Amino acid sequence: MDDLSLALPRLNLLNPDQIDRIHASALHILATAGVRVDSPTLRDQLASIIGASQVSPEAVKMPGEFIEWALKTAPSAIEIFDRQGNQAFRLGESRPRFGIGVTSLFYQDELTDDLTPFERRHMQSMVQLGHHLPHYDVISTVGIVHDVPEETSDLFATLDMVANTTKPLVILISEDRSFPVVLDMLEDLHGDLADKPFVIPYFNPVTPLVLNSGTLEKLQEAIRRGLPVILSNYSMAGMSTPITPAGTLAVLMAELLAGLAISQMIKPGTPVILGILPAYFDMKTMVNFYDPQSMLLNLACIEMMKHYRLPHCGSSGSGTGWGPDLLAAETYWMNQLITCLAPGGLAPFVGDTLNSKAFSPVNVVLVHEIIAQSLRLAAGLQLDDASLVLDEIIAAGPGGSFLNAKSTRSRYRSAYYTSPVYTRFSMEKWQNFGQPSADRVLREYTQRLMRELTPPTDQADLLARGEAFIASK
Repeated sequence: MDDLSLALPRLNLLNPDQIDRIHASALHILATAGVRVDSPTLRDQLASIIGASQVSPEAVKMPGEFIEWALKTAPSAIEIFDRQGNQAFRLGESRPRFGIGVTSLFYQDELTDDLTPFERRHMQSMVQLGHHLPHYDVISTVGIVHDVPEETSDLFATLDMVANTTKPLVILISEDRSFPVVLDMLEDLHGDLADKPFVIPYFNPVTPLVLNSGTLEKLQEAIRRGLPVILSNYSMAGMSTPITPAGTLAVLMAELLAGLAISQMIKPGTPVILGILPAYFDMKTMVNFYDPQSMLLNLACIEMMKHYRLPHCGSSGSGTGWGPDLLAAETYWMNQLITCLAPGGLAPFVGDTLNSKAFSPVNVVLVHEIIAQSLRLAAGLQLDDASLVLDEIIAAGPGGSFLNAKSTRSRYRSAYYTSPVYTRFSMEKWQNFGQPSADRVLREYTQRLMRELTPPTDQADLLARGEAFIASK
């Protein structure tokens, strides 16, 4: 296929000099301000590598040589499997990947928008919904379950994830002490997690420039068990990072590079996925939110990770809106388009709303539509001879028709996007159907879809074994 056969739309933000400047700024922060490393053991290891004079409980000042070594040591792509041992995707060398989830506290009803505390039944149905929709490649921890004892919440949440999908899991564990027990349970249910990894633990440093003890303990545990990890930081510009996008980007890159270096120090070659969630903080309303410049920062991070040759994990446009509304849709469209046109790596947090405190199944379905169309847009246009159909154009001639053309007959089913949610109504048919709103159609479709969900065939066995494991602890 020649270079003219495919036209691909692509977004670019940074030129090579700007990438170098951002990198140099992050290195300058690490070498002068440093990062706080709340682990005496890891500080001792760092002292032996970069020198004791650079290490104190207040700050570890990392030289550029240490960071450059880590960048050369970390793998550029990570193979991710599903629970059944099949290759799901290779992050860093494939198209963008998407997922649902993000540790919400409440469940938002698909018809009424009423909020109820998130429970196990919600986890099970939402995981099955993400499993059913094909453009979701991973399932992230959807919510924090409230109908079990608090000390077992992480265990039951993870159990309900692994039992209700075979897709790869991104796990967010709220209680630090629960993390090794969660991994013990997964190994008890599945066996070796490192051989064909389908579990990716997700960790956050504390912005600005703190690698707290809980994060570091969980990071060491995951690395010890041979798992790939996600290191991602969440900013609130004007509060935890500078109000300027450039300043925010420099701080967040410094944190990620420090986390990468420590992960490679723990075990060289550890697979690490890096990314940012760049929010803003409204000092008037005391609410955090995504701005269009958040999307530009996400794009900048995508390009920095490509420069570093590291897998990327970024924003899903989550948290905006009051449910599946216009506020949510505008942010979701910006985010998914950028992820597909950059293209980015993993965007694992679709579905939440109300500043990430609630989870909406309707958002999951809405964004699945957006992802499908964004991927189609990013696929570009074919310009080969078979697509130009010059012979058919000449045969039809002026005033001709292409209804019976060979290309029309063979391609019309795949030539354009057909939504499983919305029918293309004429005005008259829309009136005949009672003038339905797009919102109502989406909600009713989601409700029908949820009624038809079925779990994996081994769900009952996994739940029984997992609940017995939890009861023994």
